[in-house]
Amino acid sequence: MRLTVLTDYALRLLMHVAQHPDRLCTIAEVAQTYGISQPHLMKITHLLGQRGWLETVRGKNGGMRLAMPPEQINLGAVLRDTENDFVLVECFVENNSCSLSGQCGLTAIFSGALQSFLSYVDNYTLADVLPGHFVVDPNREHPLKVLIRNANANVSAHQ
Repeated sequence: MRLTVLTDYALRLLMHVAQHPDRLCTIAEVAQTYGISQPHLMKITHLLGQRGWLETVRGKNGGMRLAMPPEQINLGAVLRDTENDFVLVECFVENNSCSLSGQCGLTAIFSGALQSFLSYVDNYTLADVLPGHFVVDPNREHPLKVLIRNANANVSAHQ
């Protein structure tokens, strides 16, 4: 599984803006900081504004700021808003052409893995990943352990 560049840049944009709560940030400064094209960032800023993650201010002294405190921005929700789909394999789609559809356990395993991944990311907010704030919570199970446990459970259930 690989997240899209749009999601990667959206998270970087949100992190940058969160680090400057006292002022409006501009697309130009974010583009320069991360080496991202301004047109691409405009598209991402527009999307994040539409989804309620950013507030944008137009005009000469315009820019953007978070629409809510970083502690209220759930990373799983941002991923779901920015990823166009989570189709890991062809059999996730109805009317697919895979000759093994309904005859193998990959769909259940990959579906469980995806749910484990999203569930794990849902435990974190934007505030958790800001520089100087990131601390892995020892009470949160490592995602690989979750994936392995769920995959083993799904395999056992299908045997």
